[in-house]
Amino acid sequence: MKKLILSLFAISVLVSCKDTKKQQMNTTNNEALIKQYFEHFNQHNWPKMAAMYTDTAEFKDPSLGQGTFKQTRDQIVKKYSELGTTFADVRDEVLQVYPSGDKHIIVEFVSTGTAPDGSKFELPICTIFTIENGLITKDFTYYDNFEE
Repeated sequence: MKKLILSLFAISVLVSCKDTKKQQMNTTNNEALIKQYFEHFNQHNWPKMAAMYTDTAEFKDPSLGQGTFKQTRDQIVKKYSELGTTFADVRDEVLQVYPSGDKHIIVEFVSTGTAPDGSKFELPICTIFTIENGLITKDFTYYDNFEE
């Protein structure tokens, strides 16, 4: 009986360690993916950034309206191309990255840019990315979108 209990305990420890290593590997890979994502954003390489999403991804984004929206890669490129046209120097500065489990990365960042009229903006943003099989499946973005 003791041997059975010890064997079960040893198996559960090994499985637990394996799951922890898998989660750590996913977290590391996901953090690298998101780092690359923001590099593409800051280079205004919208096609490469959009390629980091699944063919159709889910979005929550005040700029799209209330609720959840499906966006294709082409729609993502179009949206960010328009943003880059309006704010030619738009840039995101990542402040903090918070891994959450093996599928989520939460990123706190500040977006800045200059409008054609010379006015500047600075917007604190928080995005929760869901990543599956090396691609972003969900992009849930939160920021204060109330006009002053």
